[in-house]
Amino acid sequence: MTYKRFTFFGGKGGTGKTTSSSAYALHLARSGVRTLAVSTDPAHSLADAFGKKIGSSIVKLEDNLWAIEIDAGLEAQKYMEGVKEQMRRIVSPAIVAELEKQLRVAYVSPGAEESAIFDCFVDLMEKAGSDYDAIVFDTAPTGHTLRLLTLPEVLGVWMEHLLEKRNKAMDMMKMAAHYERDLQEKIKNDPVLSLLSRRRERFQRARDLLTDQDLTTFHFVLNAEKLAVLETERAVESMKEFHIDVGPLIVNRVLPPETGPFFANRRRQQAGYLEQIRAEFGKYGVVEVPMLDSDIEGIAELEKVAPMLAVLDKEN
Repeated sequence: MTYKRFTFFGGKGGTGKTTSSSAYALHLARSGVRTLAVSTDPAHSLADAFGKKIGSSIVKLEDNLWAIEIDAGLEAQKYMEGVKEQMRRIVSPAIVAELEKQLRVAYVSPGAEESAIFDCFVDLMEKAGSDYDAIVFDTAPTGHTLRLLTLPEVLGVWMEHLLEKRNKAMDMMKMAAHYERDLQEKIKNDPVLSLLSRRRERFQRARDLLTDQDLTTFHFVLNAEKLAVLETERAVESMKEFHIDVGPLIVNRVLPPETGPFFANRRRQQAGYLEQIRAEFGKYGVVEVPMLDSDIEGIAELEKVAPMLAVLDKEN
């Protein structure tokens, strides 16, 4: 079978991302692929889908299948503690109190949780190939996910700017230290420059992984409805802009003919949107999953959906 090392499922909230990602992860695991299912959605429902207790630590669900729900708040706290520890080793003790005040503000600022989640999922991605053969990501609604996946590009540029500024500062310090031996010793191995360089390399590795079409693909999950189609159009364009591979789209909850005359008008509406989806996104592939007669909760229910998504292996 052919599969990607990293598979992302995303789309508008409530379209069935978690069901799709969980069913696909189950399919891979049952095919002998060591698979880790990861939720980056703040409103976690991976545990509901599998019918198992899943938290912020990796748990084994069955042979070849593990899962984790990334806790954004916890990861942000750990991230800030790590930054504090690094800064304590670099900056003067006189400004530690002010630094911690600034970090407390940063902790509640927009983007703090995305940065922390990003660090966590990069850690997980770097384990793929050794601890796991494949990682399947159940992502947050589209806007949140786009911010998360474009962080390497955005922060990479920002990091280059910081490095440029630091190098200029170091050049000036070297000139000042020409006759001062103590200052010469201090700037031999600049810890700030070293830290910035490591962060830049991390962003570059993440960008390389996310844009490698042999390793990574993103599947949009949507319903055959107007707003979902419009949001998917915009999101696909964003993925193309950042060079992230888009795989077959999954149209979830398609009404089957046996729903009867009561749903006849709804089926006609869906048919129109399905035609639009096939026309606009057919080049990526379209997988249609019918509406089932019950909610998908637990592995037994996921087993009904998993075979429908096996086609993603052939499309990758």
